[in-house]
Amino acid sequence: MKDILAKRLKECRKEKGLTQWEVAVYCDITEKTYQNYELMTREPKLEILIKIADCFGVSLDYLVGRTDKK
Repeated sequence: MKDILAKRLKECRKEKGLTQWEVAVYCDITEKTYQNYELMTREPKLEILIKIADCFGVSLDYLVGRTDKK
């Protein structure tokens, strides 16, 4: 699941044309923290994951690989 989350975070961000910094600002976290999520050296807390999903306009299930439907 970690690999899927990291891959989908990066894919969604690029599809939206956002930088890591822009996503971090939206989620009220540091850019380094967001980078760690894409590298999967850290896992986001649920409240942050919800903000990320909102930012990308996708479901939590999609981000974590439970469905392929955004």
